[in-house]
Amino acid sequence: MTSALPQKTAMRSYDDGGHFRIEVPSIEGPRVFEALLNSARNLGVTVNRISQGSGGMLLLKSEIREMVKLGAQNNVEVCLFVGPRAGYDIGLLAHTASKFSAYSSLRGNEQINSALADVERAVEFGIRGFLIGDIGLLTVLQERQASGKLPKNIHWKVSAYLPAGNVPTVKLLERLGASSINIPSDLTYLQISELREAVQIPLDIYVETMDSSGGTIRLIEMCSLIRAGSPLCVKFGLANAKTLYPAGEHMIEEAIKIAQAKVKRAAIAKEWLDRLDPEIKQSFNHNSTAIPEV
Repeated sequence: MTSALPQKTAMRSYDDGGHFRIEVPSIEGPRVFEALLNSARNLGVTVNRISQGSGGMLLLKSEIREMVKLGAQNNVEVCLFVGPRAGYDIGLLAHTASKFSAYSSLRGNEQINSALADVERAVEFGIRGFLIGDIGLLTVLQERQASGKLPKNIHWKVSAYLPAGNVPTVKLLERLGASSINIPSDLTYLQISELREAVQIPLDIYVETMDSSGGTIRLIEMCSLIRAGSPLCVKFGLANAKTLYPAGEHMIEEAIKIAQAKVKRAAIAKEWLDRLDPEIKQSFNHNSTAIPEV
């Protein structure tokens, strides 16, 4: 048992009154993005956000521009992970069995400067959403915005690699300028409710996780997760699937198949939500800052 089901009380919502949004992560380039959009249309699923985990640094500028175009045309948020990071570095800690906690951290001033360059490059091409896995980087990016060196309308999405499972941590991240926070996928409804009461910004949570994050599948529970945490962006990883990072042309076909499978999972979860709790409504990106700018 995860915890007692949340009561059907009034839920917080996004600006348009919707209670949840749908994100599909690990969309590693424009070909995968386009395949995802086609599958979503065929299944009748509205995808609010896609995220890319290998990092904007591993995309050609032409690929970033194409993702910007697809996002803007289809009203889909696009978030790129900021790189490089410890998981790509020569240090050993991020490559051990316990690498999760160190993988997205930045090592030294050189990586901070490289991360800033990565963000500035993507912003130049129209990206307005970024995954942040290092608390120091979030602070530096906020300073850059305050000084006018970065646009104000950027969505800083705190990654699941930066653990945020308690009230003091989510409150700190909100104060530091996070636009949304990815909370651990294995929290109970009570724990999610505690975090929701503590902050105003949206929360993000994996409804299904990849094996490296536990392989949990909470599709039927999605309505209860939303009731506990709305406004909540529900994310669909994929259990029993290959890890894609760092992605490239050598694995593009597999990345497409994985993306299509994730959209199907989202369609299944939405069917269960409509059956079990039809009062819960999806948001459709009203006033979203993470929609790319062409």
